[in-house]
Amino acid sequence: MCQIALQLGRSTSTITREVARNGGSHRYRAHEADANAWERARRPKACVLSENARLRRLVAAKLKLQWAPVQIAGWLRREFRGNKDMQISHETIYRSLFIQARGVLKKELVAHLRTNRLMRQAKLASASGQGRGRISEAVSISERPAEAEDRAVPGHWEGDLLAGSGNSYIATLVERHSRYVMLVKVAGKDTASVVSALIKQVNKLPAELRRSLTWDRGTEMASHKKFTIATDVQVYFCDPQSPWQRGSNENTNGLLRQYFPKGVPVDGYSQAELNKVAARLNGRPRQTLQFMNPAEKLAETLGVATTG
Repeated sequence: MCQIALQLGRSTSTITREVARNGGSHRYRAHEADANAWERARRPKACVLSENARLRRLVAAKLKLQWAPVQIAGWLRREFRGNKDMQISHETIYRSLFIQARGVLKKELVAHLRTNRLMRQAKLASASGQGRGRISEAVSISERPAEAEDRAVPGHWEGDLLAGSGNSYIATLVERHSRYVMLVKVAGKDTASVVSALIKQVNKLPAELRRSLTWDRGTEMASHKKFTIATDVQVYFCDPQSPWQRGSNENTNGLLRQYFPKGVPVDGYSQAELNKVAARLNGRPRQTLQFMNPAEKLAETLGVATTG
């Protein structure tokens, strides 16, 4: 077996299994083994979800909440530890949607998948017409406390504006430690509108969640000193053309495009409706949190009981 494996460039165990499943070393015949392999490949295999109604209902429910298959699979592993019947891989969920969909998961569930990934603009185009870099008395991100950099302490936020058509915007805030999201309705992109809306929202937070805010160099935060005086939250500004310095916020804005597609106005949403979208994101398990969701992570950090 070792010599055969060496000549074919395969492991010895692969050759051993192939011979064993086709009659053993004395009865193995290559043409019969080849025919058996084709027969096994043609044989229809039962879909995991088609045989487990409870698991199928759970997967469908989470897809309707815009959870990604990898998030669903990770959540199931946490929720049903020790129960393999209630666990499924994200690859199997995708197969059930795109290959084995008939009679298993409804076609319309595919529409809940995040199918488009936002592409970053070229660096030379990203600052065009935006008035970047003219923030008076801006404090650089290089001066941000180390506890914010390593995400060890809650209360450090990243912020940005999510743009819709017709010069409409939503302010997005992401807590770095837990990835907890807040969406803020703003009347416009001007600094007075943005800063006043952020002050109102941030002042609702407990003191332990008001430590710092990291923003890019958009002029909507030109009145950052007013924000700091009103909230006692220091604002730090990213380096020019460095969106990765707000990585959690950039990723969250990508997720939000599932709810607020490009080319659609976003000024028609009430604050209550924005809160509902934020709650959806905060209830989705995150791989980076070992499949806890941001609401659970924040509650755990603050020592607050949660029902999940």
